[in-house]
Amino acid sequence: MRKYTCLGIIVLGLAACNQEKAIESKTDITLKPYPKTEKGTQTDTYFGVTVEDPYRWLEDDLSAETKAWVKAENEVTEDYLSQIPFRENIRKRLENLWNYEKFSAPFTEGEYTYFYKNDGLQNQSVIYRKKGDDGKEEVFLDPNKFSNDGTTSLAGLSFSKDGSLAAYQLSEGGSDWTKVIIINTNDNSIVGDTLTNVKFSGLAWQGNEGIYYSSYDKPKEGSALSAMTDQHKLYFHKLNTAQSSDALIFGGPTIPRRYIGAGLTEDERFLIVTAANATSGNELYIKDLKNPGSDFVPIVNNMESNHYVLDNEGDNLIIYTELNAPNGRLVQTSFATPTQENWKDLIPETEQVLSPSTGGGKIFANYLKDATTLVKQYDRQGKLEHEVELPGVGTASGFGAKKDEKSLYYSFTNYVNPGTIYKYDIASGKSEVYKASAIKFDPANYESKQVFYTSKDGTKVPMIITYKKGIKLDGTNPTMLYGYGGFNISLTPSFSTSNVILLEQGGVYAVANLRGGGEYGQTWHVAGTKLKKQNVFDDFIAAAEYLIKEKYTSSEKLAIAGGSNGGLLVGAAMTQRPELFKVAFPAVGVLDMLRYHKFTAGAGWAFDYGTADDNAEMFNYLYKYSPYHALKQGVDYPATMVTTADHDDRVVPAHSFKFAARLQEYNKGTNPVLIRIDTKAGHGAGKSTAMVIAEHTDKWAFMFQNMKVGYRDVK
Repeated sequence: MRKYTCLGIIVLGLAACNQEKAIESKTDITLKPYPKTEKGTQTDTYFGVTVEDPYRWLEDDLSAETKAWVKAENEVTEDYLSQIPFRENIRKRLENLWNYEKFSAPFTEGEYTYFYKNDGLQNQSVIYRKKGDDGKEEVFLDPNKFSNDGTTSLAGLSFSKDGSLAAYQLSEGGSDWTKVIIINTNDNSIVGDTLTNVKFSGLAWQGNEGIYYSSYDKPKEGSALSAMTDQHKLYFHKLNTAQSSDALIFGGPTIPRRYIGAGLTEDERFLIVTAANATSGNELYIKDLKNPGSDFVPIVNNMESNHYVLDNEGDNLIIYTELNAPNGRLVQTSFATPTQENWKDLIPETEQVLSPSTGGGKIFANYLKDATTLVKQYDRQGKLEHEVELPGVGTASGFGAKKDEKSLYYSFTNYVNPGTIYKYDIASGKSEVYKASAIKFDPANYESKQVFYTSKDGTKVPMIITYKKGIKLDGTNPTMLYGYGGFNISLTPSFSTSNVILLEQGGVYAVANLRGGGEYGQTWHVAGTKLKKQNVFDDFIAAAEYLIKEKYTSSEKLAIAGGSNGGLLVGAAMTQRPELFKVAFPAVGVLDMLRYHKFTAGAGWAFDYGTADDNAEMFNYLYKYSPYHALKQGVDYPATMVTTADHDDRVVPAHSFKFAARLQEYNKGTNPVLIRIDTKAGHGAGKSTAMVIAEHTDKWAFMFQNMKVGYRDVK
C-alpha cells in the first residue's frame, strides 16, 4: 500500500495531510460455508433445446424455504463483512460526508413556494413551504413520519392548479405498488378515502374535481411482488367518492396496453394519454375537456416511435416526436388536424439529442452533446433567443416553470462538482447561484476528463474518468467502472457523495456511455438491443481494457458495477471475461434472460431484449449471454457481491437469488461470492438514508478488502 506524507501536498492537495492512519486489508477473513441450496429437476424446452433450471424454487418469494435461504445467505454475508477491519471507518466517513443540509429547487403552487430539504441524515427529505420570498418556512409534509424505520417513502406529489389541493403517493418497503392520499393544503386535512393498488402512475388534476391515475388489477393469486401485471388502466377519481366507483377512462380489456400515462395541458383544456406495450414507442391520444362527451382523438396510432405533447396555445399543439428524427424534434399542428401529415417543424432535429421543456412562455431545448448538457432558449415560434451559459461541462436539469413565471431554477452538477441550484432570469438569460451544496468536498483537488475509446467493432464510445489530481498511471489505482447501456437511458455527469470514498483514496471512477443508452439518440439505443445486445457488453469490456492499457488500473484493481439493466451488464461481462475483473457488483439485475418477461411488467422490456419465446434465433442469442445460464463450472470468477431487495417488484429478486446460488456452486477460486439482500426495500427508489449509507459502506469495504488496498482514514 502506498503511504502519503505531507511532502505530497503540492500534488495531492490538503487531504493528504489529514490521512491519519492506514488500515491494511485483512489476510485471514473466514468465509462461512455457503448455505446448502437445494437443486430441483425443473427443465424447459425451447425450440428443441432442453434447459435446466435447478433453482426455480427460489422464484417463490412467499415460500418458507426461500425466506430461510435469504436469512442464511444474509448471515454469511454479514459475517464476512463484519470481519473487514475498516468497514466501520468507511461507514463513519460516509455518515460524516452525508451530514449536510440538502435542498431541492423551489417551485410555486398557489400562494406558496415549496421545496424539499434534508437536514443531513434524515431518512427521507421533508417538504417545506413559505409564502413569498420573506415568508416563514413551515413543514408541509414529513415523510419521516410515514413509518418508524424510514422505509415508507414519498413516491409522487401533485398539486391542483390553484394549489388548494394536493395528492401524494406512498411506497411501502420500496414497492412499485403505491397508495394515494389527497389533502387540503390549507390545513393538511385528508379529503376522501385513500386510493390503493396504484402502480406506475402520475397524478393529473382536473380542476379541483379529482385526479387521473393509472394502475393494474392487483394479482389475485401468488405474490403481488412477482406476478405479471399486463393491462394498465387509466381511471378518474372524483373527490369524496369511493375508489370502487372510479371511471375507467382508457385501457383495460377493450384497449389492452401495458403502460398508460396521462397528463393535462397547463390550461387544463386537453387530456393527453400515452399508451405503449414496451418501454420504447408509444401511441398518443388527445381529448378536449371543454367537450366532456367527446372521444379521444388519435394523434399517433402506432408504437413505432416516441412522442408526447409538450404544450399548447389554444388549439395549437407543440409535440415532441422521434418520428423520422431519432434525436428528437419539435413540431406544431392544430387540434383540428393533429396527425403526422399535418406536422410542421418548430425546432428541427440536430446532431444532438433533444429533451425539451417549457417555462415563462418559452421553450428550453436541453441537448446532449457527448453525454453532457447544452441548453438553448427559444420563443414559441421557434426563434433562438439565448444559449444558456452553464457554469461548466456537466449536467443541467430543471428548466421548467409555469407560463406566467419570470424566472426558473435549474441544477448543475458533474462528477467533481456537487449539485448547485441556479436561478435563471428568462428575459435576460442570466443565471445566478441560488443555493450551493454544503458538502465538505473540494472539487479543486479532483478532475474529470472525457475520452473516446474503440469498441470491438470499431465504434467510438465515450467515457468520463474521474480521479484525484496527481495520481500516477502505474496500474495500481483501485478503479470502479460503471455502466448501464439500455432503454434509451443516458448516463450524464452527476456528483455522488458515495464516490468520494473512492476518489479520496486515490481511486478512479469511470463511466462508459455504452450503446443501448440514449446518449446519441434512438440510433445509439437500437444498436444495443435484441440481436445487437452483445454490442453493449463489448463496449463495456473495451472500456475495461482501455483503463488497463492506459495504466489507470489493472485487472487486480478493477471493479465493475451496474444496477437493473446495468446488473445484467455486469453479469454478462463477468461471465464472458471473468479474468478481466477483480470485483463485480451486479445490483438488482436482470440475470435470467429466458424468464424475465414472466414477472411483473417484465414483458414490456422486450423492445430492448426480445424474448426466448420469439423464435429460435432470439432464444439462442439470449441463452448464450444470459448470466444465470452462462455461468460455467470450475471457473475462477471475480469476488462478487450481488445486491437485491425483498420488495423489488420491478426486477424480481429471483434473478439475483438464482444467479448467486449457481455462482456459489460453480466458482472454483477463493474469491468470495456473497448476496446482500435488503429487507423492506425495493428496486432502489425511496430507500432511507440509513439503508443507503449501509449499502455503500459494504460495497466499498468489500471492494477494498478484495483488492487488498486497505483504507486510509480521512478527517
